[in-house]
Amino acid sequence: MTINPGAAEFPHRQIAAQLKERIRRGDWQPGERLPSIPAMAEMFGVAKQTVQRTVDQLRVEGILITKPGSGTYVRGTRRRLNRLSRGRYGAHRGYHADLAARYRQQLVSVRREAAPPEVADAFGVRDGTEMLARRHIVRTDDAAVEVGASWFRVTDASGTSLERAEAFGRPLYQEAEEVLGKRYASATDTISARQPSREEAEILQIRPDTPVLHLLHVAFDETRKPIEVAQATWPGPMTTLTEEYKIPAPMPAPDPDPGLALA
Repeated sequence: MTINPGAAEFPHRQIAAQLKERIRRGDWQPGERLPSIPAMAEMFGVAKQTVQRTVDQLRVEGILITKPGSGTYVRGTRRRLNRLSRGRYGAHRGYHADLAARYRQQLVSVRREAAPPEVADAFGVRDGTEMLARRHIVRTDDAAVEVGASWFRVTDASGTSLERAEAFGRPLYQEAEEVLGKRYASATDTISARQPSREEAEILQIRPDTPVLHLLHVAFDETRKPIEVAQATWPGPMTTLTEEYKIPAPMPAPDPDPGLALA
């Protein structure tokens, strides 16, 4: 493995490209430890600081993970979120068994809180309005992959099971539909990229400069009134969002000269 000193690309980026190619080829498998930084510096004929910059870059990109006192490892496969939030409703408004098999949702807290600006805007209320928040963390076998919360109006949820700090044996929206007497009729998803909060970085075990993907999911009843506003935050470099949809066939062109129709 070599670098080109005369290339316009910085040496640490050249090294990063070569490491990514080797990982893609399978030279290093997910969970496998890479050579030490001094060893890689000798391999490429560069200073240790250059290799450290490479490792830092690939950590931000979600390709490598560093375990203090142990070394640098290839991170596992990315979390693929097929069909975005529609997965929570299942194929026929039922439980999405595939997601349940791969991920475990842990309920963290259920309490009344001041609504953050994006939640307040979605409900059409003032910032800081008291609302019911059900916060959760989604985990795989080895890491937290999502920090999220579902918000409801206090006037709607007060006195219902939604206020109880317990998980339900079915999707949250089904519980909400039953106890609120409202049907989830439509929803919108807004996805943005941003820097994580300190708490998000700690829970997701990412560097503070690693970007996250943030989803704002607003579910409406048949009158277009918001029932639930849900938030989900994922480590950006480790998350792939996939949306699958059909493309309608083109409409046939009208006949420019239909002529006369004889009775």
